[in-house]
Amino acid sequence: MTSTKTHFNRTNSAVFLAVSLALGACGGNAGSEGAGATSLQGQAVVAAAPDGLSAPAKKDIAMQLVSSAENSSLNWKAQYSYIEDIGDGRGYTGGIIGFTSGTSDMLALVEAYNKTKPNNVLSKYLPALRKVNGSASHAGLDPNFVPDWKTAAKDVVFQQSQDTLRDNQYFNPSVTLAKQDGLRTLGQFIYYDAIVMHGPGSDNQRSSLQGIRAEALRRATPPSKGGNETTYLNAFLDVRRALMLSEADHGGNVDRIDTEQRVFLRNGNLDLNTPLNWSVYGDQYQIR
Repeated sequence: MTSTKTHFNRTNSAVFLAVSLALGACGGNAGSEGAGATSLQGQAVVAAAPDGLSAPAKKDIAMQLVSSAENSSLNWKAQYSYIEDIGDGRGYTGGIIGFTSGTSDMLALVEAYNKTKPNNVLSKYLPALRKVNGSASHAGLDPNFVPDWKTAAKDVVFQQSQDTLRDNQYFNPSVTLAKQDGLRTLGQFIYYDAIVMHGPGSDNQRSSLQGIRAEALRRATPPSKGGNETTYLNAFLDVRRALMLSEADHGGNVDRIDTEQRVFLRNGNLDLNTPLNWSVYGDQYQIR
């Protein structure tokens, strides 16, 4: 993930969201506008929903869209080896969705990799990753962590570890939440892109998927409660856009909203059907 300098524990936050969804809670307290269905109702809604973004072809599109904004490339599978300090105060950012050394999920990733494949090339960095968690520090990581990460990225086990963490903590929770809100494939992607950048969070964390959603729910009614899907998604994007403009990390750039997601929404492409044409940072992209 990229963007905010708020150092929250991404792993614990994601686990909390996943557990809440499993219990049927869509955010908010019982009886509030953001409150979810009961456990059985919430599970039934998701079970009855079409695959949407979970369909393999759509999921690949989602990964390409995120990669265009995060890495200026549609080749998201080339990003397993990506790693650098982008100067956002969160230490190293690496991998297919930007796991960071400062917000716990890079640590969780290397721990998962080590559990599956002990004594791998990154195992020796676990003590340092635990120490730098919550900071921008590289202590104990330099000078060889970057080349060792790139070596690990050639290992299919490490690639699978990245895929699994992405799915369990970001993709599945965000898509499930979107389905419970009655959103189709585009809306599911909009939630996923938000969780990649801002993290899962909670209703009272402004810079998070849950926080953005909570404010959107105050402005518009989601389809699950009889609201207009386009109106609700515009409200969600309005909230996120204002948030991004308020955070210095983005440099005032909101292309992934203005020239990507809003374009699809304006075209009425709620099912995220191809062909897709968009631009990010002045670069043009197309998925046929």
